[in-house]
Amino acid sequence: MKKQVIKTILLFCSIALFVSCNSNSNDTANIKKPDTYVQDNYTKKEVTIAMRDGTKLHTVIYAPKDTSKKYPILLQRTPYSCTPYGEGKFRTRIGPNSQLMKEGNIIVYQDVRGRWMSEGVYDNMRAYIPNKTGKQTDETSDTYDTIDWLVKNVENNNGKVGTWGISYPGHYATISTIDAHPALKAASPQACIGDFFFDDFHHNGAFLLSYFRAIKLFGTYKDKPTDTAWYSFPKMNSQDQYQFFLDAGPLKNLNKYFRNETVDNSAPQNNNRIDDFFWKEIVEHPNYDSVWKSKGIIQHLNKVPSTVATMVVGGWFDAEDLYGPLETYKGIEKHQPNNYNILVFGPWDHGGWSRSTVKNTVGNYYFGDSISLKFQKEVESKFFNHFLKGSGDKNSGLPEAYVFDSGKKEWKSYDIWPPKEAKKQNWYLSENQKLIIAPPVHKNYIKPIKFISDIKRPVPYSEDIKTVFTPRKYMTDDQRFAARRPDVLVFETDVLQEDFTLAGDILAKLKVATTGTAADWIVKIIDVHPTDTKDNNDKMQSHLKMSNYHLMVRSEVMRGRFRNSFEKPEPFTPNKKTQVNIKLQDVFHTFKKGHKLQIQVQSTWFPLIDLNPQTYVDNIYKADAKDFKTQTHTVFTDSSIEFTVLK
Repeated sequence: MKKQVIKTILLFCSIALFVSCNSNSNDTANIKKPDTYVQDNYTKKEVTIAMRDGTKLHTVIYAPKDTSKKYPILLQRTPYSCTPYGEGKFRTRIGPNSQLMKEGNIIVYQDVRGRWMSEGVYDNMRAYIPNKTGKQTDETSDTYDTIDWLVKNVENNNGKVGTWGISYPGHYATISTIDAHPALKAASPQACIGDFFFDDFHHNGAFLLSYFRAIKLFGTYKDKPTDTAWYSFPKMNSQDQYQFFLDAGPLKNLNKYFRNETVDNSAPQNNNRIDDFFWKEIVEHPNYDSVWKSKGIIQHLNKVPSTVATMVVGGWFDAEDLYGPLETYKGIEKHQPNNYNILVFGPWDHGGWSRSTVKNTVGNYYFGDSISLKFQKEVESKFFNHFLKGSGDKNSGLPEAYVFDSGKKEWKSYDIWPPKEAKKQNWYLSENQKLIIAPPVHKNYIKPIKFISDIKRPVPYSEDIKTVFTPRKYMTDDQRFAARRPDVLVFETDVLQEDFTLAGDILAKLKVATTGTAADWIVKIIDVHPTDTKDNNDKMQSHLKMSNYHLMVRSEVMRGRFRNSFEKPEPFTPNKKTQVNIKLQDVFHTFKKGHKLQIQVQSTWFPLIDLNPQTYVDNIYKADAKDFKTQTHTVFTDSSIEFTVLK
């Protein structure tokens, strides 16, 4: 039993979808002896803090042993555990980064309501309640009550609080800014979830099938505080996830993985029974209804007071939470234009900026050295120190937008994001695999380009043969394998004669048709490297070379039924030309002289997203095998891609 618990905790701490409970856990991977810095320089105290409704939340306080001065409080609220629990057990790293740890701050971690050692009932992305009365609670009130207790009860605090977190803890950092406590002066939501219908488990209504094992992490209730994992993850018993999900068939066949194993197996079995509350929520709410809308936080960013400075952080190649940080920054800018609100985006995957590795790569692709270390020292520490220890005015010395050009591999600073100099520009998907800036001059020049979407041979999202807890490296994967499939349409420029920089969002304006009544549409933006490129790196998979590397810069899916409304899906009319727009999240990437810009269009992306039956059904999570049919799709050459171009 103990071995199983240890295995579960280890798996929990390695979850690729989210940064583990120690945001710098990767730092310890190569340390031969225990790092005792925290234990040598901090005291640790575990307390329970009562919320306004009486629910007690487990809270761990690390305070500097040097009590000759007062310190600000840095708070992280998390569903991923405040481990290690118990007197005399210390983390090896605390706080947002090592510099802030060594400079001295009061670092606080809290298990959110219903998780680990905290009381209460957990709700995944608990809905915000405006205008709360009496003992009504949500995550904003829990944060407020926690901060109120900390500033009144923790010795040697200077009355100023900052919040931070990555992924789900990043969401709680955003939450802290809504109806904020007066002591909260700085918040840094990092890779923060913004809306669950567009982040993590859904993308524009399509279900990210590749995350299905992570669902158990959030959908298993517990009835009392615990310091050990109370959930278990589905066992795939396969090293080939593509084949595993293909063999599994319709989504409803996965219901068996979300049943309580303690239920009496001698009783008649109900194949539709679901005990995991998060999976049940997904299955029963396939559209963007009131359940999903209530869980979104970006809709409430008009309630961030001017007294809270925000620094939103994200990675251009974050597979989990790209939508959230971009929309959080833009939402605060829109509703609170006079607030101190800055954006930092670098060449990172999920949480990559918190690591101490010198060589910064995402998957096969190398972006440079010490990029994360530079951010921690020159940006993150500077932000918190200015607002928690310094004057706290708007003259922080940091730019409004500090962004990394992933093509030129260099940092740039702007007064606003996207840069005000950036302009919209339309490029067209013409025949003969050409991407051109000139539109068709006459309707006779508009051509249909057809491909067969075979339901039994969907396009893989990666050429790797393996299983992953959640996908990550595919965001920079070489896309040559996809470009060479007949069910992936390819459009590309001639070799560029000068640099071409994209800085902002991308809108694919497709004109399509299908022989069926349902379809997904995927658009990928690719940087095709010259064939004479030789700058390979030691992180690259051995079968690849940088010569002709097809770097995926951005990609997105649109579940076709939601083309006009995420609330009210509708079928396609067979063989009818139809407009489908797909918003791709922002990029900052220069396609360098000698490279080519390529667009790939396809209709399956497996098993990153689930298979669309290609026959309209009311709820894909309940579709039968007979609903899945191979169809022929068409893309017309008056389709265009609207880029945000920086001259």
